[in-house]
Amino acid sequence: MQYNTSRDKMTIREYGRGVQKMVDHITAITDDKERQDAAETLVEVMNILNPQNVTVEDPLHKLWDHMIMMSDYKMKVESPYEMPTAEVKQAKPEPLSYPKERLEFRHLGKKFGVLLKKALVETDEEKKQGYIHTLALFMRVAYSNWHEEKMHDDQIHNELKQLSKGELVYEPGRFADFVDGGDGPVINHKSFSENNNKVNFKKKKGNNHGNNKNRRSNSSNNNKYKKNYRR
Repeated sequence: MQYNTSRDKMTIREYGRGVQKMVDHITAITDDKERQDAAETLVEVMNILNPQNVTVEDPLHKLWDHMIMMSDYKMKVESPYEMPTAEVKQAKPEPLSYPKERLEFRHLGKKFGVLLKKALVETDEEKKQGYIHTLALFMRVAYSNWHEEKMHDDQIHNELKQLSKGELVYEPGRFADFVDGGDGPVINHKSFSENNNKVNFKKKKGNNHGNNKNRRSNSSNNNKYKKNYRR
């Protein structure tokens, strides 16, 4: 018995060792026409064996490239696509350039810093107030995401004043029609789930009551049938 550890390493494992053997056989064919016909047939076989290629944009292009790659780029055939080369396929991608800038307000996000800079340089008072209330909304959402509770207006006023070094002052009364800054009720997830459970329990109880009625009527009908049968 021959184990896979003693066999040659496959270039692309997803097609199996049978396809790899056919690739090696086609590569060794000396006649050009016979080799070309065999390569086209093998591409069709690979397409049948891998139906998931339907989701690929151009599956035949992928199959032709894989077949030539499995021959270690030694198969001499005329591909309908550009012939792949080892230099291009085996080339390492360039490393990604990560941003090196340091976020001043990590808990509020990068966009918060961009809006804060725009608000500081804005000269129109009405637009500046719009920026301020947008920043307040950012802070309110970020606070609720981290702490799962509502941020009070005094906290927003003090923190925004500190972040802007006293240049931006949050006034809760302005833009109340556009931004909800009140101390309204907060949804309690625990009570919400308990209420849902109560409703479901009532529904189940009602369904059981109806089922009990059906059982009683069925049992009474069966008793009547038994009495009539005895007579």
